[in-house]
Amino acid sequence: MSDSFDKLGLSRETLGALRQARFTRPTPIQEQAIPPALAGKDVIGCAATGTGKTAAYVLPLVERFAGRKGTLGLVLAPTRELVLQIAEPVRFFAEPRGLTHAVVIGGEDMGAQVKALKERPTFVLATPGRLVDLLENEAAAFPHLEALVLDEADRMLDMGFLPQLERIFTALPRRKQTLLFSATLGPEVSRFARQRLYKPVRVEVTRSGTPAERAEQRLYFVRAEEKTPLLLTLLARDDKTTLVFTRAKERVEKVHKALQKAGYRAALLHADRTQNQRRQAMDGFRDGTYRVLVATDIAARGLDVEDVGHVINYDLPHAPEDYVHRIGRTARAAASGVASTFAMTREGQVVTRIEGIMRAEIPRLSVPREDPVFKEQWELFLAAQRNPGPPQKDHGQAKRSADHAPGRHARTHKKRDS
Repeated sequence: MSDSFDKLGLSRETLGALRQARFTRPTPIQEQAIPPALAGKDVIGCAATGTGKTAAYVLPLVERFAGRKGTLGLVLAPTRELVLQIAEPVRFFAEPRGLTHAVVIGGEDMGAQVKALKERPTFVLATPGRLVDLLENEAAAFPHLEALVLDEADRMLDMGFLPQLERIFTALPRRKQTLLFSATLGPEVSRFARQRLYKPVRVEVTRSGTPAERAEQRLYFVRAEEKTPLLLTLLARDDKTTLVFTRAKERVEKVHKALQKAGYRAALLHADRTQNQRRQAMDGFRDGTYRVLVATDIAARGLDVEDVGHVINYDLPHAPEDYVHRIGRTARAAASGVASTFAMTREGQVVTRIEGIMRAEIPRLSVPREDPVFKEQWELFLAAQRNPGPPQKDHGQAKRSADHAPGRHARTHKKRDS
């Protein structure tokens, strides 16, 4: 691996910006993807979440478009949050070179976006759905586009965006550079790439489906009613920032209420949250206002947090590939963390498929049913079953023990330098 960016063909201006951003050495995906991208070649990049892939396409495109006018680059991403996240490095590296950008996402004023596109920004950063709306209204056009980036292509296809992507391709010049990045390269992504990319350079810094190596994985086989007691037990054992994944928005609400009742500062993310609520939850999770964030896979897409210490899969994901996305969030940059997964016995086949994708077995741990927190929560559950009304248990004792549990409340922590 190269120990500096100097050997990648980048300009003096970009190298200076990298030093200013405190990027000391390229990540594997940057080292391998930047040279072919600079040369104008199509690239397929497979890398786990948090490995620096945004800079792997932003830097070469900034180099190629510096000093030129018109809309030359289009970046597509599956969620509003990810588009906004991409905008940050684009702004940092592109604006000093005189390059502009526009953000085109749902949930924001379309009129303002139409106005921004009329200014012919160098880069358009968009979600597929909103961009198609603008294309249908003849409010967007890309006659001189030279590069298309598909970020998290697997997620866009999983979310059903194939028709929108096909529509977008019909509006773009046939001759263009296409850069496709994905955490996994399943059959659907591979088929799409074969149809849409021309002699791509394939850059796979981790085997497709390989989780971040620094994540310590744990698997607990539980009964459904044991999930919440186990969740609260794991939270009481440390003070790590924790991201909890559930399958559906109703489950998000249920788990969030249980956490609040236990005294934890927790936020939630699901599809029905407003854009303002989503931003408030994510900002609070990043700055330590909330120790725990409960989310569905789609709602958490694009969430960029440097030091998630613990990812807990309260429910197994719908698609085995999503497991890789989830646990990748606990080993970004130089961080390491824990990924705990709850599975019921009948879900053994799902676990087998996940392990098949990763080519490794997830270590099994016993459910800590003798832990005081687990026993307390289990007693509360049994009391609720016996009495549909409020349990008659002495909550004063539960609250006192909760107050002494480590990491119970929000903590203040410094962000790592990126």
